[in-house]
Amino acid sequence: MLRRLRVGGLLLAPSLLVIGLDVLRRGERLRTLEGTYVLTYLAAIAEGGLVWASLIYAASRRRGALRWVSTLLFVIALTFAVGGQTYFFGQYNAYLNVDVSVFASNFKDSVLNQLVADLGNYLRAKLPPFVLSILLVWAARRWVRPQRRLALWAGALAPILLVGSFFVPTQHRQTQASTPDVLYLNAVGGLLRTQLGMTEQSNQLRPRARASLAVPALERASDVPKRNVVLVILESVRADSVCSEYSPNCRKTESTNQLFPQRFPLTKMRSLDSCTAVSLAVLWTGVLPTESREVLHTWPLIFDYARAAGYDTAFWTSQNMMFGNARLWVKNLGVRKFISATELDPTSDLDIGAPEALLATHIKKEIAGLREPFLAVVQLSNVHYPYLVDESGPMPFEPWTTSKAVDENRAFKNYYQNSVYQQDQHVADFLRALRESPAGERSVIVYTSDHGEAFREHGQMGHTFSVFDEEVRVPAWIDAPAGTLSQAEISALQEKRDQNVFHVDVAPTVLDLMGVGDDPKLGDFRLKMPGHSLLRSERTVAALPMTNCAGVWSCAFENWGYIEGNRKLEARSWDPGWRCYDVERDPEELTDLGTSACSDLIGLANTTFGRLPGAGIERK
Repeated sequence: MLRRLRVGGLLLAPSLLVIGLDVLRRGERLRTLEGTYVLTYLAAIAEGGLVWASLIYAASRRRGALRWVSTLLFVIALTFAVGGQTYFFGQYNAYLNVDVSVFASNFKDSVLNQLVADLGNYLRAKLPPFVLSILLVWAARRWVRPQRRLALWAGALAPILLVGSFFVPTQHRQTQASTPDVLYLNAVGGLLRTQLGMTEQSNQLRPRARASLAVPALERASDVPKRNVVLVILESVRADSVCSEYSPNCRKTESTNQLFPQRFPLTKMRSLDSCTAVSLAVLWTGVLPTESREVLHTWPLIFDYARAAGYDTAFWTSQNMMFGNARLWVKNLGVRKFISATELDPTSDLDIGAPEALLATHIKKEIAGLREPFLAVVQLSNVHYPYLVDESGPMPFEPWTTSKAVDENRAFKNYYQNSVYQQDQHVADFLRALRESPAGERSVIVYTSDHGEAFREHGQMGHTFSVFDEEVRVPAWIDAPAGTLSQAEISALQEKRDQNVFHVDVAPTVLDLMGVGDDPKLGDFRLKMPGHSLLRSERTVAALPMTNCAGVWSCAFENWGYIEGNRKLEARSWDPGWRCYDVERDPEELTDLGTSACSDLIGLANTTFGRLPGAGIERK
């Protein structure tokens, strides 16, 4: 009897481990499961139990080649299913699922790049289940005495059951009402199907080549001076990592802080997403991220308006254009000056891009070659995970670490802040050259970031996983030499210092800086631009949709919402429903006000998105 209990416990050990770990991580969520979700979770327990038990039983044979096949499959599968989900949940507060594996297959080089950057933690997550799997096989060969015929059947069927688990449907969206091991195995199946060309990926969108609608010749208003415009777009820099407002004691972005003491801060700027591709589409077109794929690929960009107004144009970026079809997105920009990561350094990292010291040097050489008036956009990328930091350079934020371990989160954020600090030196380097050039006294600088970066404030790490403020509240300021702005424009910027402003306000601001904001020939194009120029007294007060799932970029985890004034509606694919926050009274977004406080925004969200994130219903 004791032996039977011991053998039974051994065969069930992997499933018991998986369930125990899941309860520790998601106990509160699991207690809310009901109805069909309870059944899908129980079915996942049964599926996982059958797979693991059959593999252990087949591996417990003392003779025969099949036992080694089962042993190898058991050790590898358990190590990756348990260890992989441990690592993934620690980063994103959700489990790897088939949607993510299909999404990730489109930029697998980047995924591998990021794993290598955090290899220590990744291997540490794998080590305990690896050791445990070996111990379980050792114990099985000592204690289990498999019947010969049954063991032969198990040896033949166990690999089939394992492979079959790759393709058995399971509840993987929103509530993730399945055990983490089954979610992982199902994700492996999605990856295999994708690599074999057996999946339909039409919903996995990446930018395509743009073809902007034609813009007629524009005329600058007679009372607007010829102003050059330089738009600086940082990468992954959150609002609280920058001194948007001048401070004599600023350390975070010390270089630009000292260089532009008279700048106009915009302390409550928000992007409407936390994805670079989506942010660029919004910043450059002024349209909402929820516009159709066709609109996002055809609506005129600020470069198009600039050329129509007789402006010279330049786009300088350190981003590697091989990432996510970015090269197609900028293929038809039509700018006269262009540089990207691989032109600066052919060996550029896929995520980080080329070192921005090289970018700064290149910009300083080309500034003098721009014809006035000009529009120049500088997009940076070095503060993208795994964050470029020159350890021989200044690293004022200590202690720091490259480890993403939960208990080292503060030190890891310091490493990120050091990356921001060093990037700021390069930004100041080329902006100083601009100011010292003949065109400097006529050049207005608009400064912001594409999105922010999360450090587990709401469980997630990085970006694109939510529209919480750590991912969407971004730094912003405008610096204008004396005489380039009218008193009315200065007053408008001063009024907006602590008011809610958004990325959709940037394109109208650029149009005003070029003096064409009121040209009637822009009428049709302005219809899809909900923002308002930051140089005018009007503000953007309408409710705005927020999403990381757009016509230029799909998302690994669906997440979206709405914002109006200080109220923000938010939901992620693993959230049970909508959450409502007052971002003024509750800037950390910790207190859900309930659906009644955002009922009108929920109505708008249902109209726009048609469903909650991850709900698995076709979008309207």
